[in-house]
Amino acid sequence: MDTADGRNALGAFLRARRELVRPEEVGLPAAGLRRVPGLRREEVAMLAGISADYYLRLERGRDHNPSIQVLDALAEVLRLDADSAAHLVELARPKSRRRQPLPRTERVPDGIAMLLDTFAVPAFVQNRCMDVLAANRLAIALSPHMAPGVNRLRALFTDPLARQLHMDWEQGTAGVVAQLRAAAGADTEDPRLAQLVGELSLKSERFRRLWARHDVRRWEGATTRLRHPQVGELHLRREKLAVTGSDGLLLVVHHAEPGTPSATALALLGSLSATERETAERETAEREAAERDAADGEAAEAARLDDGPVH
Repeated sequence: MDTADGRNALGAFLRARRELVRPEEVGLPAAGLRRVPGLRREEVAMLAGISADYYLRLERGRDHNPSIQVLDALAEVLRLDADSAAHLVELARPKSRRRQPLPRTERVPDGIAMLLDTFAVPAFVQNRCMDVLAANRLAIALSPHMAPGVNRLRALFTDPLARQLHMDWEQGTAGVVAQLRAAAGADTEDPRLAQLVGELSLKSERFRRLWARHDVRRWEGATTRLRHPQVGELHLRREKLAVTGSDGLLLVVHHAEPGTPSATALALLGSLSATERETAERETAEREAAERDAADGEAAEAARLDDGPVH
């Protein structure tokens, strides 16, 4: 996350969003030479019914307490949807009310961890930086990016496998960055979030452009299309459920509509995964048994030599 974004998140948001609004969308003439994309500052101020000087102070971070009436007017001028308008209000609130940065280690509640293994569909738990903290067997079979220890955002933008797996990668990347903005809220100075955003801004041009747009979208269910190497194409519903009593943990569940080819494919994936797990467990048991037999044999040979005749 760039430094200016952390120091003046409200100004960065206002600037990014006015650059996305075309003059003709708000009834202004688009003719003539325009030195900046989107709306000029004075145009935003005029349409919102505030002075150009006051708007300039807001965008440059010299005024941090706009009224709700001013924020509502700006949201209308900037054509913000409900999620983005709520984000604007959150950015303008006092910092003392914002939550603490993520702890270095986060714990999935025991009940949620047990629940994961009862699901017959892929399910995992992630934090607001999209680190996977826990997952069931079927989630890992569906995608290696759903395994514990993986950051799903980093994988989506830097692992070539993500483009192969996600059939709607372009749409998906735009949505997930907007959801990250919403999850972060006004906590733009969180060190873990700043580190992740900085890393991906260097590694991915697409991430850098999407983050600069300041789009906001709350976590919600959606349909995702995947192309799995073992079972083919899957159309799955993705549900995101807040884990109560936690700071932003989400339980993410993928499921298919009953009776569809995707439901059949998902059941097949579960069967394949169970078979692979049983095979791995059997091979592990056989290897451990062989190692014990070898150790017992060596111990028996050593004992025989120790008990041999003394000359």
